[in-house]
Amino acid sequence: MGLRYKAPGRSRIPPGGTARIVPETRVCIPAVASRILADTQRLSAAPARESRKARRPRPLPQSRPPGPRPRTRRGLPLALRRVRRTPGVPGGVSAECVPRPAPPAPTSLRPGSEPRAPAGGRRVRQTQRARLRARRQRAAGMAARKSPAPERERPRNHASGNDQVHSWTLVTSQALDTAWRVVKGLVTLAVSLLAAILSYFRRLHMHLGHRLKWWIGYLQRRFKRNLSVEAEVDLLSYCAREWKGDTPHAKLMRKAYEELFWRRHIKCVRQVRRDNYDALRSVLFQIFSRGLAFPSWMKEKDIVKLPEKLLFSQGCNWIQQYSFGPEKYTGSNVFGKLRKCVELLKTQWTEFSGIKDYHKRGSMCNILFSDALLECKLYEALKFIMLYQVTEVYEQMKTKKVIPSLFRLLFTRETSSDPLSFMMNHLNSVGDTCGLEQIDMFILGYSLEVKIKVFRLFKFNSRDFEVCYPEESLREWPEISLLTENDRHYHIPVF
Repeated sequence: MGLRYKAPGRSRIPPGGTARIVPETRVCIPAVASRILADTQRLSAAPARESRKARRPRPLPQSRPPGPRPRTRRGLPLALRRVRRTPGVPGGVSAECVPRPAPPAPTSLRPGSEPRAPAGGRRVRQTQRARLRARRQRAAGMAARKSPAPERERPRNHASGNDQVHSWTLVTSQALDTAWRVVKGLVTLAVSLLAAILSYFRRLHMHLGHRLKWWIGYLQRRFKRNLSVEAEVDLLSYCAREWKGDTPHAKLMRKAYEELFWRRHIKCVRQVRRDNYDALRSVLFQIFSRGLAFPSWMKEKDIVKLPEKLLFSQGCNWIQQYSFGPEKYTGSNVFGKLRKCVELLKTQWTEFSGIKDYHKRGSMCNILFSDALLECKLYEALKFIMLYQVTEVYEQMKTKKVIPSLFRLLFTRETSSDPLSFMMNHLNSVGDTCGLEQIDMFILGYSLEVKIKVFRLFKFNSRDFEVCYPEESLREWPEISLLTENDRHYHIPVF
């Protein structure tokens, strides 16, 4: 760091004052040393230059009394300035002005000879020279210790440290920013991927759900549609599902179901498919599920040969007009079809009556009553047995034998005065356009030797609420229970 030099004589430093250098003034230390040397030589040559003028001799300097040295107003040469470090000043260098008395000039000078200084002046000059050498040495040591390079390097090192800290902060900030952008992108990508996966699985679940419902419906239509007798359901639950209104008829039906549940101890019900075979289906299902034995007259006769017996023994040529439900007139092939139907009924009845396990009979019933073709053959066999019984009783009536009262009621009707009219007007329509009527239920119970008890719910609180077909049945006949809501469709109650 340099110092600004100011020529002597131009300084306006007050006596006893100290000259301090502002930071912006710069001068090199070697230049200061060279100027100090030049000023010293000039001071030594000053008496020679002043010899030309007549000067009054100056008094010899006297010894300075102890105490502070007086200061002069005029500026002092740079050689007489005391250079020292001053804390708080940039560069740490300040110049202190110390007034020194000028050396006395000789009284007389010879040309070419050096002036002589008094002894006191010589000692003063020696002292000044010693002090000057000491100052030079101090200045040189200070210049060695405090060179300008380190002074200029300190702010640079400090700035470089700040730059390094700033660079590390900037690098860290950039790294964190980059990491955050990467993490944010990954999180966004993961969320988008998760949303896409969830949406895909949702659509897949909906698609599979629709397909599964379709297959369940298809299987139900394929298999449960042929299950003409459904599983047991709670009686009151079925009533609550079927009769929800507040109409008088709905209230009557709910009361009738509560009567069956609390008074008749019927806890469950089996729903039977609603078609024109439901009465025959309900009766035959209970006969097979309970394992009932053959009727007594079937054990004595071979029911498989009954179609030929009607044709050849009794001359019933009209049997060829027999109709198999929806299938109309079949001509001469009717005997073969009736024989197959009756043979199937005999085989199945024999098989079910020989099974002692109730659960096994139930599973076999579910299999049998899931095949619509086999069911139709069994129902047509029951219709033919009913026709055979009507024909037999009609022949007995011709011979003046006693016949049951239900057959007298049957033959008194204009539409069933003989077996042919009964077949054409009533029996051929069963399974096609209508079901069994009450008189037909009497004939069915008599032919199968079972007592059919029917709960007619729409006749609740009347004497016709519970009826039996036939009424004068023998005590040893097994009892089968049905329930109906309109005398057209029947269900199976479970006690």
